[in-house]
Amino acid sequence: MVAASVKTVELPLVEDTEEFGRKLGEVVRAGDLLLLAGPLGAGKTAFVRGLARGLGVQGRVSSPTFVVARVHEPAEDGRGVRLVHVDAYRLGGHLDELDDLDLDTDLVDAVVAVEWGEGVAERLNEDHLLIRLERGIDDVRTAQLIPHGEWRSRALPV
Repeated sequence: MVAASVKTVELPLVEDTEEFGRKLGEVVRAGDLLLLAGPLGAGKTAFVRGLARGLGVQGRVSSPTFVVARVHEPAEDGRGVRLVHVDAYRLGGHLDELDDLDLDTDLVDAVVAVEWGEGVAERLNEDHLLIRLERGIDDVRTAQLIPHGEWRSRALPV
């Protein structure tokens, strides 16, 4: 059963996925946990590229699959919030490896976005936003936003 607070947004182009991430990046704050779910090609990394732009962080955003986690620092002018971008796919559900990343410490002063995070990273914070991305046969993506905890009372850019 899907909760009434679930929001769905249609994202016809990759650029729309990035723009949606940018808008969310303007409202998230240090301590926020975003869990990204969806199959390969659904737009998880494109979303995080936009999120990083909205947060005002430095550095090129790419999938952290081979390094597991990338840290993007705020802009040199001090604007923005640090972003920790994690790809939990390679962890294969091994929670001890997730613990080794020390993400609970990052949740104090950074936004943490975890690709393939559903079913793995929820335990980091009961207050999290699950974003399920899907890509249709026509390449149109949809994002379903499922708030948990205090996220239920927060405004979302949809």
